[in-house]
Amino acid sequence: MSKRDYYEVLEVGRDATDDQLKKAFRKLAMKYHPDRNPGDASAEARFKEVNEAYDALKDAEKRAAYDRFGHAAFEGGMGGGPGAGAGGFGGGGFEDIFEEMFGRFGGRAGGGRGPSGRGADLRQEIAITLEEAFAGTKKTVRVPSSVQCDACTGTGAEGGKANVQNCTACRGTGKIRAQQGFFLVERTCPTCGGSGSIIKNPCKVCAGAGRVHRDRTLNVTIPPGVEDGTRIRLSGEGEAGLRGAPAGDLYVDVAVRPHPIFQREGPNVLVRVPLRMTQAALGGAVEVPAIDGTRASVKIPPGTQTGDNFRMRGKGFSVLRSAARGDMYVQVVVETPQNLSARQRELLEAFEAEAAQAGNSSPQSEGFFAKVKDFFEGLGR
Repeated sequence: MSKRDYYEVLEVGRDATDDQLKKAFRKLAMKYHPDRNPGDASAEARFKEVNEAYDALKDAEKRAAYDRFGHAAFEGGMGGGPGAGAGGFGGGGFEDIFEEMFGRFGGRAGGGRGPSGRGADLRQEIAITLEEAFAGTKKTVRVPSSVQCDACTGTGAEGGKANVQNCTACRGTGKIRAQQGFFLVERTCPTCGGSGSIIKNPCKVCAGAGRVHRDRTLNVTIPPGVEDGTRIRLSGEGEAGLRGAPAGDLYVDVAVRPHPIFQREGPNVLVRVPLRMTQAALGGAVEVPAIDGTRASVKIPPGTQTGDNFRMRGKGFSVLRSAARGDMYVQVVVETPQNLSARQRELLEAFEAEAAQAGNSSPQSEGFFAKVKDFFEGLGR
């Protein structure tokens, strides 16, 4: 009897997406599964048919071949079809239902092939100056870690990959699955310990681990505008994995040292400038440094008070992943003179007497004490 079209079996169109194929398969496989239809031979046959169709269409290469040649693409060497296997349930079709329902198992995507034992992630800290954070820099870090063993090319076997055999118990997956009713139970393969391979003659250099301990030196690029606490990820620069498994990642935490002049507030820079009382009263211009190493002149108007800010656009930090720049703020701190000479004290006393008589040179002070007077009068004191 001729086979039905695989798209017809899954009740989808030929332009169905991978997600639509998976949803259609899941729905039909759940419907016709033998555990839900005990003793129903037609349901069992339909389940096998659905399983075979999905196994062919879920793979991009198999699907392309089927779209071009039909069932003839799998004749000769395919064991009667892409889903053929022990009991007609090969190809992992029902396992896909299990994986969709229960997701990751044992730290890997359910049933994923390949070596286990991914290398550990590492962490390093780099301290930089505020100027380096502004301009960006390159730093060298020394990383004590495990690297791939050169003697066995990371396989753990004496003589390299040619002497590594797939575990026959788990067929190289590192996992053993057993079906119990409607569910699949997965556990680590006891024969290979989850590695998926058997090594009869371990490498003498690394004792079969496929990796050895060695210090490495890495260059780390610090981008302009980086902030204190920023974490930079270097993919694959962590510990080497066991027996050729993928390496972990290296995470570099950036610490920005405090600066004696500048303070950073996001992309903006703050510099506090002390002014003599006379400078603040008379006004003028002061020269201040900028974080980019240049000098800037700031005009101070007469009567400037402590806490007044003067903004310099575009003199701040770069914003990561953006063309924007922050600003620089010059904040004034008016300094009260100390250790006065007799002449200075005499001049200040004369100034104070005239200021008190004029009554308009210190508006904030006069306004405050006027409010204090009203307060006590309100209390009847």
